[in-house]
Amino acid sequence: MKDKDITQKMLEKYNDVFADILNVLLFDGKDVVDESSLSDALPMSMLKIGSNFRLQERDIAKYWQNSKINISLFGLENQTRPDKLMPLRVFGYDGTEYVNQTRKENRYKEKYPVITLVLYLGYDKRWNYPTTLLEILNVHNDIKSYVNDFKINLFEIAYLDRVKIDLFKSDFKILADYLYQMRTKRDYTADKTTIEHVEELLYLMSAMTGDNRFEETINELKGKENVNMCEVLDRVEARGVERGRLEGIEKGRLEGIEKGRIEGIKKGKLEGAVTTLASLVKDGILSIEDAAKRANMSVEVFKKYIY
Repeated sequence: MKDKDITQKMLEKYNDVFADILNVLLFDGKDVVDESSLSDALPMSMLKIGSNFRLQERDIAKYWQNSKINISLFGLENQTRPDKLMPLRVFGYDGTEYVNQTRKENRYKEKYPVITLVLYLGYDKRWNYPTTLLEILNVHNDIKSYVNDFKINLFEIAYLDRVKIDLFKSDFKILADYLYQMRTKRDYTADKTTIEHVEELLYLMSAMTGDNRFEETINELKGKENVNMCEVLDRVEARGVERGRLEGIEKGRLEGIEKGRIEGIKKGKLEGAVTTLASLVKDGILSIEDAAKRANMSVEVFKKYIY
């Protein structure tokens, strides 16, 4: 879970990916947000609870400077598992940013909206948890009309329409396509879309799939141009074949050692028994015929242990 969170942030920190997500999810694929108009915002903020201060951190936060909307703060929250308290979390993030705009140093500055997008990256099940504040709160009907509601902007990426997924232009399209295919057919077939941020995407694929071979191919692809997922999967498959071959060799070697050990033990026990029988023959206690029979040998072979 932690690995997924980290690798998602690594990819989405790029302005081209962040802008692509906004343009598709908020503006139906229109190029409204230009990556050059985005700047990083501190994802961390301080929240005072009573006499205590608590540090809260968004996944990704950026300011968008636009001539019509002026400045907006967009935050991304990645979830691989549904969280029933997500409305409360997002309310805390957004509220803290609005409180920040009331501080003395910001009091006379132009105010801006705060928008948080929750990207649900699970594909095994839908987000079947609350998306509004009133769904969480235990509110008496007499005062319900006085309680302000708050909703989260939830996007279930694996459950987007195919047409919507095809609107993405950045590396996020590859992730969205992977989630969609895994949901609909439990398998993934790559295309030849060029990867811009190879290292970050492969770290993310490694974390999402649990297959370290994605991560292991990074060094092989560094400095290479026009890398696509078809090539990546070919290399991943080749690594799997080579790994299987080496594991087969090692398994055979270990099995050979074990077999030799067992056979050595058997041989040692047999030779010890034959030696004992040979001594009994020499002492006249057993006949050579009886000793050979007990050793499961012919008389001719058994004689070699006596003379």
